[in-house]
Amino acid sequence: MNLTHLDEQNKPKMVDVSDKDNTTRIATASGIIEVGQAAFDAVIANTAKKGPVLQTAVIAAIQGTKQTSTLIPMCHPLMLTSVKTDIEELPELPGFKLTVTAKLTGQTGVEMEALTGVSVGLLTIYDMLKAIDKGMVIRNVQLEHKSGGNSGDFNRA
Repeated sequence: MNLTHLDEQNKPKMVDVSDKDNTTRIATASGIIEVGQAAFDAVIANTAKKGPVLQTAVIAAIQGTKQTSTLIPMCHPLMLTSVKTDIEELPELPGFKLTVTAKLTGQTGVEMEALTGVSVGLLTIYDMLKAIDKGMVIRNVQLEHKSGGNSGDFNRA
């Protein structure tokens, strides 16, 4: 297997995508945060001391998506055309599922952007609730779907 982020001398490099075609690329990622009942209730009642948790997590997820190339060394800076988020309440855990979809027309994919957006959004929920619950668990941060580019489509079964 050829590792594309290493040059002939085994030194790190950013992949050259200049010869790739511009295509529409979409990626969706998701993740879950499990919280205690008191933390869940504070979010639902909008009584967390740090403010509106889910609204702040959405803003953080969008910001995280946009900042991926500053956080992940080999990611290209991208001109995203759309970032969409969804937060699902999971009272049976209790917890929340965050989904982020990133889109662009360009020469490289947006999987890392969607995954970073989910991670930053969930970390924001953790930060805003840690005074109530230090036992929260972030899990299952994963790619759900990608389309566009040479590697084809991916859909998690």
